[in-house]
Amino acid sequence: MKSGYLMIGVVVSLFFWGCEKKIDFKLKDETQKLVVEATIENDQPPMVILTRSVSYFSTLDPAVLLQSFVHNADVYVSDGSLTHKLKEKAIPLAPGVNLYYYGIDSSSLATAFLGQLNHSYSLRILSEGKEYTAATTIPKLTKKVDSIWWKPVVGSDTTKAAVLVRATDPQGYGDYIRYFTKINRQQAWLPPVNSVFDDLFIDGTTYEVQIQPGYDRNTSGAEHDFFFKGDTIQFKLSNIDKTTFDFWRTWEYSYSSIGNPFSTPTKVLGNISNGALGYFGGYASQYRSLIIPH
Repeated sequence: MKSGYLMIGVVVSLFFWGCEKKIDFKLKDETQKLVVEATIENDQPPMVILTRSVSYFSTLDPAVLLQSFVHNADVYVSDGSLTHKLKEKAIPLAPGVNLYYYGIDSSSLATAFLGQLNHSYSLRILSEGKEYTAATTIPKLTKKVDSIWWKPVVGSDTTKAAVLVRATDPQGYGDYIRYFTKINRQQAWLPPVNSVFDDLFIDGTTYEVQIQPGYDRNTSGAEHDFFFKGDTIQFKLSNIDKTTFDFWRTWEYSYSSIGNPFSTPTKVLGNISNGALGYFGGYASQYRSLIIPH
């Protein structure tokens, strides 16, 4: 019995000793990496945004984010027949504040092109003495939206509405999707908290599913599940390839698990070569709209 108490005492002593021991971590600064967000959609031109990664411990503010844009890069997109050099452009957001991206060069329209369904594309970036490449495909429009409608939310809040979509998935596994919404006068297409899905459980079926509003991750307190009566909703459903699905699947899981000590660390699976972060993705998109009356 005494030996049992002795063992408990030793464990407790070790516990408190361990709690009081000071441990210093010397974290070295990670070398900045190129971050690529490149997309091409059916009937739309390619668009590429280049930034530099920032330190995990950096204080994020508008000045830091604006300084992260990568300028004067040589960016080429090819459809296998034409190769077009994109031009750096600026979108004014506020006085003295611009968003930069690389898009179609209107002075070289002979080599410019729009995205096509069931077509492959390659990306080549030359920046600060390094070369980066990637490839993607705009797949076929395989998963079709049959209808979209709304219904009241059961409960005391009569202002909310659930929006549902009926869709048909073709026979054969390997159909991947991502969806977005615009609400009222929103300018940007926003994905919901979880935006990508495969057809593992709904292959070859017609099914109904509730969709969520797009979520602006720069704000807090937004509604995640429901829309509101009086909303005008635009819905975009995009077929994507496996590489684009894997990037957003791992990115969204990593984003949702930040700060959770019990989550499993996840590597975001990009497709840019030479150690760069990000992805080049193709989207085969279709659109629907819905007005929810007051």
